[in-house]
Amino acid sequence: MNTSTLILTEPERETPGQFILKIFAGAMVALILLLACIQSAFAARLKDIASISGLRNNDLVGYGLVVGLSGTGDKTGAEYTTQAMNNMLQNMGVSVDKTKLQPKNVAAVMVTAPMPVTSRPGSRLDVTVSSIGDSQSLLGGVLLMTPLKGIDGNVYALAQGSLTLGGFSVTGNAATAQKNVVTVGRIPNGANVERAVPFQFNQQDKLTVNMNNADFTTTMQVANAINSVIGGGLAKPVDASTVDIAIPPKYSGNMVPLMASLENLEVNPSMRAKVVVDEKTGTVVVGQNVRLSRVAVAHGSLQVVVQETLDVSQPGPFSQGGQTVASPVTDIQAKEENRRLMLMEGATLQELVDGLNSVGASPRDLISILRTLKASGALQADLEVI
Repeated sequence: MNTSTLILTEPERETPGQFILKIFAGAMVALILLLACIQSAFAARLKDIASISGLRNNDLVGYGLVVGLSGTGDKTGAEYTTQAMNNMLQNMGVSVDKTKLQPKNVAAVMVTAPMPVTSRPGSRLDVTVSSIGDSQSLLGGVLLMTPLKGIDGNVYALAQGSLTLGGFSVTGNAATAQKNVVTVGRIPNGANVERAVPFQFNQQDKLTVNMNNADFTTTMQVANAINSVIGGGLAKPVDASTVDIAIPPKYSGNMVPLMASLENLEVNPSMRAKVVVDEKTGTVVVGQNVRLSRVAVAHGSLQVVVQETLDVSQPGPFSQGGQTVASPVTDIQAKEENRRLMLMEGATLQELVDGLNSVGASPRDLISILRTLKASGALQADLEVI
């Protein structure tokens, strides 16, 4: 008869050194995971920060007529509108007297459309229609067939259709109500491509990656990321915004799989420290890498109010030869805020924002503070005013 014996052993105790090593290993794993999360949080895809040679838009433009307006077209004196109407009617076999044309329901427009290089005959394009005359509104108008030409003078697309506007305009005898711009409209899928651009993407002997923002660090990261995928050092950085890629032999004649594997590569874009301010709207944008040296700032506003009033002086009752005169009275008030010096220093973006907010300045006052900080050398960034 077989019997089994259960043996209980005391668990092995850890030494203090082993316990410390286990804690250190756990902390290192947590740090690596945190760095990986930070790495992925700031990563951007290649197709979001760069463009590939050959994949571009070609701008098309044409001159046309919008008809069907409710009396909001060009005035009678618009020579180019009446000339275009006369030419259109003659091409349709209608002979009219040019001097008797009334273009109040017609507007002369320019039609523009971006045409991707991959467009083929039959593709549809969105077009933008803009009035070039004194038309008050294009609401309810229909664009007649308009040829769209490229820079070489060839016709690449034909546009026609009803306009869509993002606003309205109503005019009365004594008042006018208008929302948004009514002299520019769009026609979704309003142009039909008739001719393709003479360019073959798969016939290129090399690709060129053009970075949206010139930066040597980012360009080098892009080159290293591409080489990690295709190997062989085929990607070579040329300058701060260009990377040349030699086509691997297996992708010769069909570069679509290559592009599909490259456009989703993730890199961490590096950029110059910059502060951009817009004085027209009071907008301030501070970049991630902006730093502020240790500096003390005091900011106060001076407000001066000048108010003019007239004091009327009249002569006494039954006075002889007295006159009523008006004498101006000027009231001047000056108010200046007394602010203490604030010690500011920013090693991170949050510290910089907290330091600037502690001054208690409005956005427009903040622009003056940033200019002064730049002049003093405390703002370690480029200051761009637009």
